[in-house]
Amino acid sequence: MSDPAAPSTDDAAATTAGGPSPTSDGVPADPAPVDGSGRALLLDVLAVHLQVCRLNHDAPIPAWLPRTSSPLTAIVRTADELSIVCPAAEVPTDVRHEGPWRALRVAGPLDFALVGILTRLTAPLAVAGIPIFALSTFDTDYVLVRAHDLDAAVVALRDAGHGVRA
Repeated sequence: MSDPAAPSTDDAAATTAGGPSPTSDGVPADPAPVDGSGRALLLDVLAVHLQVCRLNHDAPIPAWLPRTSSPLTAIVRTADELSIVCPAAEVPTDVRHEGPWRALRVAGPLDFALVGILTRLTAPLAVAGIPIFALSTFDTDYVLVRAHDLDAAVVALRDAGHGVRA
């Protein structure tokens, strides 16, 4: 006996082939779970405008960096550089930076075993000619797009079947 709550084969094919039709807020009417099946993802647009900063690899973490109030701050140090993503309003004018950027956060937490999450997001953005800056945390992924590309990015992601809450 089949489960009446389970999606039909046709529903699963529609979700994989372009996703369910979005509601008025851009979220698919029946968003699929993030289960590695190639189905739609749900993203939230963060309200903050961000900058991507570059400092020397041996620079200390700057005092101007927000410690707790930012919805997104990322610090990555390599042998070549110290990169910081933080609210645009916090960055001094003498710091090398690119932006402003807007962040789209994948609803999580995501399982570490999932494959292809960023590909599902970056492929439609690449087709639309939208450059990205990607970040991952323990719980989820973030895709940053230039602020002037945000509307086009939202359209491209929704056209690809993803839900975007702006």
